[in-house]
Amino acid sequence: MSKKFIRLPEVKNKTGLSRSSIYLRMSNGEFPQSISLGNGSRAIGWLESDINAWLEQCIATSKGRAL
Repeated sequence: MSKKFIRLPEVKNKTGLSRSSIYLRMSNGEFPQSISLGNGSRAIGWLESDINAWLEQCIATSKGRAL
């Protein structure tokens, strides 16, 4: 399986969360952590697979079954 990084605008689009909600949930351990995309670079991204797994967990939790 290939690893694809996605940037904040796509994460916001996929999750429906605002930037501040994403960072708040990250700091509370309720959202996947971002990954630095280079040494000394301020650019960050998320593994698309991590975001998809988080979404699946949210769906399962809302339907009353834990993954």
